[in-house]
Amino acid sequence: MMRYSSRREFLRDLGVGAAAAPFLTQLPSLGFARDTGPAKQRLIIMFSPNGVIPQNFWPDTEGEDFTLKESLTPLEPFKKQMLTLHGVCDKVRGDGDSHMRGIGCLLTGVELFPGNIQGGSHTPAGWAKGLSIDQEIKNYLQANPATKTRFGSLEFGVMVPERADTWTRMVYTGANKPIAPINDPYQMLNKLYGRAKDQEALKSVLDEVREDLDAVKGKLGAEDRRLLEEHAAFVREMEQQLQAAKAEKNVVPAPELPPGVKGDSAENMPRLSQLQIDLLVNAFQNDFSRIATLQYTNSVGGAKMKWLGITEGHHELSHKEDKDTAAVEQLTKINKWFCEQLAALAKKLSETPEPGGEGSMLDHTTIVWTNELGKGNSHTLDDIPFVLVGGGLGFRMGRSIKYRKIPHNRLLLALAHGFGHRLERFGNPDLSADGFLNLA
Repeated sequence: MMRYSSRREFLRDLGVGAAAAPFLTQLPSLGFARDTGPAKQRLIIMFSPNGVIPQNFWPDTEGEDFTLKESLTPLEPFKKQMLTLHGVCDKVRGDGDSHMRGIGCLLTGVELFPGNIQGGSHTPAGWAKGLSIDQEIKNYLQANPATKTRFGSLEFGVMVPERADTWTRMVYTGANKPIAPINDPYQMLNKLYGRAKDQEALKSVLDEVREDLDAVKGKLGAEDRRLLEEHAAFVREMEQQLQAAKAEKNVVPAPELPPGVKGDSAENMPRLSQLQIDLLVNAFQNDFSRIATLQYTNSVGGAKMKWLGITEGHHELSHKEDKDTAAVEQLTKINKWFCEQLAALAKKLSETPEPGGEGSMLDHTTIVWTNELGKGNSHTLDDIPFVLVGGGLGFRMGRSIKYRKIPHNRLLLALAHGFGHRLERFGNPDLSADGFLNLA
């Protein structure tokens, strides 16, 4: 066990800064007692970039009697537990290029702020103006003691760049508040199963911060006091979590990770994907969270997938013309690989009995696989890929559905409604005016 000579060293090794920064995203396991109650419902949103090859992705027919195209063939074992939703479009407009709006508005359903991040075309832009649907649902679940979990949500990444910009973030806790996914499986393991020593050190830090906040509160103006109270509330929540950690008993132990898998090497991408999937399912088994995202690379992601025999970057390939049959074949292969990751996640969940419940974990978990673009070389935001696998939200699965260019905000509403969260609008209110998408 590593020993720390000071709190500063402890915070530095956690990758956080001073003041309120320790309370954002890099804290180790703080513990939260699980709650037994109604059947659990879970959501995983999986992202891969740069659009798809439509003729090799979307089924030709509607209804239950559909044939999976090449990119989706890995999901054949789950055909009766899946939905393909063609014709769902990102109609959010405003600042930013299609890649920026494609990922920044994907889960938020709302415009980007004006900003100074310049894309390949259109006007520059900043972060999204609202929270993402996963965080909206997380907040709903966390407000109920019967569905509250230790972390609320977990954000997994695979080869997501460390830089913070509109192309690399899809999860938002609020306007101008993006969350960075955790790429490093060892860091995620530490977050999930932080050591008691870390908790003791954190408690000492929290005690000092709380005292400092109390000391300066009376000397600040109204706006600063409001911000300070937000920090203080977070400190109180962390202290409550530390108390609850002592009573926690996990359903399954922490997984053992092989050493030395580097998170910044494209060659390790398949191994990193497997490790993150294993950690995600393990976290769900122990009810650490019921909401998760799994983000592969980023909007404009340029991974070179040499293990598939592809040496050009993904984004570069996605710009090739439709008549370039070699590029079409390679892009189809890339999207099939991403689909294989989805199938591996679904398989692991389907083979894992629901803890304390009936059926498998997949029966209680809906996975949504999506993308920032409908097609890479046109940069269209129409026909955004949305493929759902699993159960638990009351959707009638085993279907191919084709819509007529409906706003994706309605699908985001449907996810919330599946959890019993009866939102009437989400994101841009005009784009959800027709209500939630009825998938039941």
